[in-house]
Amino acid sequence: MQRAAALVRRGCYPRTLGPWGRGQSSAAAEASAVLKVRPERSRRDRILTLESMNPQVKAVEYAVRGPIVLKAGEIELELQRGIKKPFTEVIRANIGDAQAMGQQPITFLRQVMALCTYPNLLDSPSFPEDAKKRARRILQACGGNSLGSYSASQGVNCIREDVAAYITRRDGGVPADPDNIYLTTGASDGISTILKILVSGGGKSRTGVMIPIPQYPLYSAVISELDAIQVNYYLDEDNCWALNVNELRRAVREAKEQCDPKVLCIINPGNPTGQVQSRKCIEDVIHFAWEEKLFLLADEVYQDNVYSPDCRFHSFKKVLYEMGPEYSSNVELASFHSTSKGYMGECGYRGGYMEVINLHPEIKGQLVKLLSVRLCPPVSGQAAMDIVVNPPVPGEESFEQFSRTHQMAPDMFYCMKLLEETGICVVPGSGFGQREGTYHFRMTILPPVEKLKTVLQKVKDFHIKFLEKYA
Repeated sequence: MQRAAALVRRGCYPRTLGPWGRGQSSAAAEASAVLKVRPERSRRDRILTLESMNPQVKAVEYAVRGPIVLKAGEIELELQRGIKKPFTEVIRANIGDAQAMGQQPITFLRQVMALCTYPNLLDSPSFPEDAKKRARRILQACGGNSLGSYSASQGVNCIREDVAAYITRRDGGVPADPDNIYLTTGASDGISTILKILVSGGGKSRTGVMIPIPQYPLYSAVISELDAIQVNYYLDEDNCWALNVNELRRAVREAKEQCDPKVLCIINPGNPTGQVQSRKCIEDVIHFAWEEKLFLLADEVYQDNVYSPDCRFHSFKKVLYEMGPEYSSNVELASFHSTSKGYMGECGYRGGYMEVINLHPEIKGQLVKLLSVRLCPPVSGQAAMDIVVNPPVPGEESFEQFSRTHQMAPDMFYCMKLLEETGICVVPGSGFGQREGTYHFRMTILPPVEKLKTVLQKVKDFHIKFLEKYA
């Protein structure tokens, strides 16, 4: 024992034989000696640095989740640690995430999603038959009758059929072909994909992409990533952010000196400006695109968020069709929609679609090839999109809860409940006129500021409870 301890103190170890007869202690000692002789190396430079990274990615900016939002997250952590601020919470009004701000999900949509996700619930009496019917139809179109399987790159066939039927209903009978429907990971995925195909050339022949200013930052971000040329056209702030075709002409004329303007992006209803384009304006834009040989991108994700009685949403697809074959057979158009906005507010499912018309047959093959690289959009998001375009209809079990009439106009019912439960008296929007299928109420802002704060808080609390009960 004493000898072994002495050996250890001197850096030696008792000799034992390994499986090949070699002393294990000598092998360890040799390895240790080699490590001591070998000079220490300096840390190797990183392969990926800000200087070596893709410069197009570095140029990307996305203000909706930019430095201000990162700072907001830091402040939230500070508040959680008890650091005092002149406020007690960070209210995130930077992004259109309805449910993060307290909006309750639509019951019918979540019922169908639950059934699709866990089909054993199809035997439960707790779910309505119309929800089960939709879930079975979706599952039967999925590989292995499972939402967890891959779908076709273009999307689940029956869901594309439902999207086409929805577009036809929305546009008053204007036909839509399921083969022109591509299900996407939110509208953003579709917009990025189409732009990838469109951008080409170099120098003055590099593709120019026309975008409105103000714009949704997705567009400038994708343009930077693709190293395309951003061509700004400015909305008329003094005229409710209207789109002026003369401004489009100016932008194209100046852009031709440095690039090849090939794409015109339209956001209608506007984001972030909120303007809704008139039919006449849309006709003028389509004529301009036809005249200048521009590929049209119509971002229509806010089509269900039109509240002014003086405004009405017109889809670019419908107006293009009604302008006659000279336009409807020639102008290339991609239109986009999403589960994230409207009454749904299902941002997290990342469901969306694009309808692409008048695409060259060979380019259509290239588009499908590009989509196949990412295999398919999330099938759960595809299912959510199906419920958005295929909601309960009169005669179905869930229709009453989905639309809730209670023998009176929905806005009348809302205002009556608000009065009974809070004592706040407002006027239903139907008394002033409103677009069919939309509902509003009118209130004044005459009470003193402190009382008005109390009123608004009560309305907010009531609204959340109302949605929990009836949505």
